[in-house]
Amino acid sequence: MTDKKKSRIIVDGRSMEVDGGANLLAAALGQGINLPYFCWHPELGSVGACRQCAVVQYKDETDTVGRLVMSCMTPCADGARFSVEHPEARDMRASVVEFLMTNHPHDCPVCEEGGHCHLQDMTVMTGHNYRRYRHSKRTHKNQDLGPFIGHEMNRCIACYRCVRYYKDYAGGKDLDVFGSGANVYFGRAADGTLESPFSGNLVEVCPTGVFTDKPYGDSYTRKWDLQTAPSVCTHCSIGCNLTPGERYGRVKRVENRYHGEVNGYFICDRGRYGYGFVNRADRPRSVLSRAAAQSEPISVDSAIAQVARLVKQGRVLGIGSPRAALETNYALAQLVGKGNFSTGQSPLDQALTDLGVKILKDGPAKIATVSSAEQADAVLVLGEDVLNTGARLALALRQSTRQASFKAAGAAHIPLWQDASVRTLAQDLRSPLFNITTSASGLDEIAEIAHHAIPSDIARLGMAVAHALDGTAPVVAGLDAASMAMAARIAQALLAAERPLIVSGTGCGSAEVLKAAANVANALARLKRTPSISLVFAESNSVGVSLLGGVALDAALARVDAGEIDTVIVAENDLARRLPVARLEAAFAKIKNLVVLDSIQTPTLQRASLVLPAGSFAESDGTLVNNEGRAQRFFQVFVQPYGDIRESWRWLQQVAHLSGTANLGDNLDALTVGCSSGVAELSGIENAAPNAKFRMAGARIPRQSHRSSGRTAMNAKLDVHEPRPPQDPDSPLAFSMEGKQSQMDGPAALTPMVWYPSWNSPQAVNKFQDEIGGALKGGDPGVLLFKPDPAARPAWFQHAAPASGGLRTVPLHHLFGSEELSAQSPAMHTRLAAAYLAVSPATAGKENLKDGSEADLKYGAATVRLTVRVRADMPAGCVGLPVGLGGVPSLAPDTPVSFGGKA
Repeated sequence: MTDKKKSRIIVDGRSMEVDGGANLLAAALGQGINLPYFCWHPELGSVGACRQCAVVQYKDETDTVGRLVMSCMTPCADGARFSVEHPEARDMRASVVEFLMTNHPHDCPVCEEGGHCHLQDMTVMTGHNYRRYRHSKRTHKNQDLGPFIGHEMNRCIACYRCVRYYKDYAGGKDLDVFGSGANVYFGRAADGTLESPFSGNLVEVCPTGVFTDKPYGDSYTRKWDLQTAPSVCTHCSIGCNLTPGERYGRVKRVENRYHGEVNGYFICDRGRYGYGFVNRADRPRSVLSRAAAQSEPISVDSAIAQVARLVKQGRVLGIGSPRAALETNYALAQLVGKGNFSTGQSPLDQALTDLGVKILKDGPAKIATVSSAEQADAVLVLGEDVLNTGARLALALRQSTRQASFKAAGAAHIPLWQDASVRTLAQDLRSPLFNITTSASGLDEIAEIAHHAIPSDIARLGMAVAHALDGTAPVVAGLDAASMAMAARIAQALLAAERPLIVSGTGCGSAEVLKAAANVANALARLKRTPSISLVFAESNSVGVSLLGGVALDAALARVDAGEIDTVIVAENDLARRLPVARLEAAFAKIKNLVVLDSIQTPTLQRASLVLPAGSFAESDGTLVNNEGRAQRFFQVFVQPYGDIRESWRWLQQVAHLSGTANLGDNLDALTVGCSSGVAELSGIENAAPNAKFRMAGARIPRQSHRSSGRTAMNAKLDVHEPRPPQDPDSPLAFSMEGKQSQMDGPAALTPMVWYPSWNSPQAVNKFQDEIGGALKGGDPGVLLFKPDPAARPAWFQHAAPASGGLRTVPLHHLFGSEELSAQSPAMHTRLAAAYLAVSPATAGKENLKDGSEADLKYGAATVRLTVRVRADMPAGCVGLPVGLGGVPSLAPDTPVSFGGKA
């Protein structure tokens, strides 16, 4: 965070206006000046460790000698004069690189960072091209850091970026620097998997090849040979922007794609490594027809004709999905008729999503972006385990606790980019964060209050906070003295804040918790504060399907039970994750024709009479709406998906065309425009990215870099001549290296890669930004579909009644395992937890349960045996069930349960 005053400085005789609160390095990069650096990072600030960014500073216009300074440690004072090109500065930078390279191995041809390496870029930029060092190099032993990160310490240049990011920024505890002087080691105290859920960012933070992407290395391709496209993460509702890379028909790698408001420079490990399901050999790739218990492949044309015939006969139900694109859901709704369309959510999930969207749209609080959440100076988290349900937001909340230290630094006249100085001044000073959840959370360690309770008690505490802020809010009767004192303390901190933030979501499965969060935000607004609110939803397009509309699964399947439906078409949805097994089996028994479109193997797909293989996020184009109501477009990266795979919406378009039941056009733009014009709540989604007719300088935008090689060799087994690349009717992107290569001035939504002359690493993003750390040139991707009214004063939600007696379920979320798609990624498998149930010590004692034993959990007429975990963080009166883990039943939150025999 920098002051927004402007300064006029002179660099090599050129006068320029820059952000006066920035350091010279950031200002110079923002002005397009190529100035080498290593230790500085826009999110990590300056520590002056590498000495690479040397420039000459002059006292005034009469000074002709000047002095060497480090640009990352030099403020942009008004009238200051500098020279980047001064011979002394150039010699200094060349000397620093030469010293750094004395121990660096000569392994660029085999290093996984080759051609993608910041060290290579800076070495070339300084003009260092000959090594005079002829002695033995210092060597280190590498470590096994788990399934995500490779380690090659011999490439280290001791810039300290890794530990500053991992420890200081992301809060990791298990990576540090050891040794002293010229012999330092960056790693763990012992071999072992890096514990931080943001460890994958080390690959991009490290300016060399010390930390590498291990899954990428297992099937390695040079960066310049990857075909890339703009994409959006499908593993939670935050909507982080990604750049997947494809080669030889496999997704090889996923990298962060900068978005100034959403993910910035970082993503979580689930988003980075969860793509493996795309490459699985057992995923559906061919059309399958199951008749008389036999599965046999049939042609695409036969499958389309079969579905078209069923649609024309009527009595068809369409079940969409909150993990499918808007275009897929819209196409299905149009194909079967809006009255026959289900959003594919359980009744509770749909009710919670609809309530959350209503709170965002109708309330007075600003909807927080990830970027604005970092600026909050007091945060109340109600009921949401943010680190496991919206991890990138949790990383932002960690930064929000630094606002108090930034304020103290400002009072001491310390620039905020002086990272070490700010941290030394602050010590343990933090802005207040109150983390009220059902069980232990990764944010507990930085919270002023970390409190665990069952959802109804969390809701009552939230309602009490609202009443403490505004006496006209509902009174919560029967709250104990400790809870009342806690509510008063939270209310006082929120009231004193300049930028209070309320965070909640659907994760704990309680509408009462959402209502409490809304009341707190409403109370702050009534007191003329400027509150922000952020709600985390269950899936990547939960908000989108809520805006589209449709009935929940229970109501839809009731029509199956009543005999009104013969055919059910399911698009990218595993119903077994939504409803109890018995309920689902009863419905399956009455469905005559079950058509399933999906990109993964699921229990629902196994029951299908007709399987249509659907494209994953990497094989499709479409629009997703994130938790703030931002519609964002993702684009296909594959040249040609294997087998019969095609986009779900394209299958539905072709069925509609053959059956004549709906006019869905023949490309993505037709569906997007139809959805925008046909659904008022989704008006404007076509503006999320330019349409397929857009061109830059009369040309398409290439998905391949201008250095892409071996394209003929890839197809040599078919033809020694390079075939004509497939033509993309759905976007302005081309499946080739030909076209308008530099997208610096083009729409950010269509930028498939960041590259600029002399900038081959991810640091090239600085050439695409209006200012360093700010928005992308032309604006960040996406379009907001709704905005709250600050003057709105909605009626208070009434408080929740105390919980009824008996044991009831609460959901427990895992970053690795709870989300459906990423759980099928091979890289994730060693990080998945085994099935279990969690209880408090009090509940364990009452039920005679022991940690590590097995117990029979009864729900209704069903029973499941699970391993017991006795956890001190669990509140009494509930049983915690992990969401999505194999062997754990899909029970709705607050389901009554009991224990049978104990092993």
